[in-house]
Formats: sequence, structure tokens, C-alpha cells
Amino acid sequence: MPVIPSRVASDATWACWTEAPGRAALRAETLRAPGPGEVMVRALHSGISRGTELMVFRGEVPATEFERMRAPFQAGDFPAPVKYGYAGVGRVEQGPAALVGHDVFCLHPHQTRYVVPADAVHLLPAGVPPARAVLAANMETAVNALWDAAPRLGDRIAVVGGGVVGLLVAWLAGRMPGCAVELIDTHAPRAAVAAQLGIAFASPDAATLDADLVVHASGHPEGLVTALRLAAFEATVLEMSWYGQRAVTLPLGEAFHSRRLVLRSSQVGHVAPAQRSRWTHRRRMALALALLADPVLDALITDSAPFAELPAVLARLAAGAPDTLCQRIDYP
Repeated sequence: MPVIPSRVASDATWACWTEAPGRAALRAETLRAPGPGEVMVRALHSGISRGTELMVFRGEVPATEFERMRAPFQAGDFPAPVKYGYAGVGRVEQGPAALVGHDVFCLHPHQTRYVVPADAVHLLPAGVPPARAVLAANMETAVNALWDAAPRLGDRIAVVGGGVVGLLVAWLAGRMPGCAVELIDTHAPRAAVAAQLGIAFASPDAATLDADLVVHASGHPEGLVTALRLAAFEATVLEMSWYGQRAVTLPLGEAFHSRRLVLRSSQVGHVAPAQRSRWTHRRRMALALALLADPVLDALITDSAPFAELPAVLARLAAGAPDTLCQRIDYP
């Protein structure tokens, strides 16, 4: 892994590339000056997605999904070499006067500086610090999932999978009047984070049955089996996990049909159908950023590391690291 000298860090541009499945490196980049309608952003922080981004790092994107899974400012092609990521927070250094000096969120890979269209950056609302704003893409995914799920007042809601997205879904659902929300996870230490967010926690064996709505976000087929088991008669099980190349076997015999269960997917690439005629991606992102104003969400950012260590951090996360929720990367 190259060392970025401090005297170079402020003048040169560096980006993280997955050079081969399971191996990343920092590369120097050529940065052009912004043109009309563009901005130059200096990175402050970025976040690592423990779902899709680690699948990219491990080379697990199916060939059929190479085009659909491209990130907005991705460079290179799957499986590698590829520059990937979508949770960047930075400060506008050049561009329209209304944006210069302001902190913004952008769906950009991990890079120290970058030039993008001005309409690709989102101003951080007052009260949302840059270090917390790395959760914006995860929050946008959680918002879209709840639009897809359409919970009702008073519902019993089970969320299977206590990663960042699952915790955000549970936190949002718990703010609905009358809803009883339970987070289910096999990793017992996740109970402490759930408690900080005011969410009830249970292991799969102790989870409450007969949920009106079940959201699955564990990323593991076993979690989806648990989700189906917890669902009440004619309940919806919303599947948020993406399995890449893995085949998933489900118990769709047993009581699946007699309970008339609905199994539905949710994916953030499209605004949920019920909102699509009125909500743009930009409006949805503005909502996600506004929802990050609550300081309690800092509990989801469990780890931070300097940008120079990013290749090693990706390898560590891909190997496991069950206690890490959101991994934040800090820039010089």
C-alpha cells in the first residue's frame, strides 16, 4: 500500500481502486479543472458499504449485473480494476458561488478530490455534521424500503439483520405511532446498539412471532428463512438483501402458501412505486440527509480510519469484523 506523504496529500489526488478481487490499492489520479456547471470537492469523509461495496471488492458481482450495478461515478469495469463507492462527504472548493465553501454529500468513490456536475452534490442540512453524513446513502436505502413496505399505524414490525441499513429501518419504523418494532440478529452485541436507538432486540430463537411486516436486511439466506417464519397470516416480507452470485434456497412449502405470505424485493436504484410520480432521487436524498440530524445515529459509526489505510480496511471488513457497523474513512 503506498504511503501518502503529508506534503503531497494537499496537492495530489488519490483514489482507491479494487485492482483484483480481494485486493485494493491507492492510485494517483489526474484531476482536471471544473468547467461551467461543475464543482471541485475536497473529500472530508467517506463511508464503506458492508453489503454491495464488499461484494464488489470480493469480485462477486454477477456478469448479468455489470451494467445495472455501476455506481454513478464508477471508473473501470467489474470485476476489476474498478474504482467504486458511493458515500462521499466533502467541501466544495471551486464552482458556483452558492456552493463554494459548503459541505456536501456525493455518490462518489473514495477519492481525495473530485470534479462532478454541480447537481450531483447535495448540501448538508444545518445540524448534520460531515462525519455523520456518510450514513446518507444507507438512510436513503432505508427510506425507500419503508416506502416499499408501507407499514401501517400500530403494526408489529420485525427487522431481521442488525447492520446499518437494518438498524436505520428499525429506527425509522419505531418513530411511527403505535408500531412495535423488534430487531432480530444472531450477533448478541448488536443489542447494545439497538438499545441506544430505542429498539427492542431479540435473537432469532427468541423473536416474537406473527409480525404484520417483516423486513429482511441480514444479507444471509438463513435470515430470510427466519423472516418467513416470523411473518403473520397475509403479512409482507420485504427482502432488502442482495446475494450477488449466491443461490438462495427457501422453505416455500410448509406454511408459506397457507399463510398467504407476500415476498417482495426492495432496491434503492428506483424510487418506490408509490412515490415515484412525485419524488425525484434528489428529493429523496434531501429527506435522507434531513433525517440524519439526530445525534443518536452516531452510534452506527463504530469505526474510523485514515484514507491511507483504506485498502487494508477493505480487506479486514471482507474477512468478517462483525462488530463494525459503519466504517468511516477520514481524509487528510
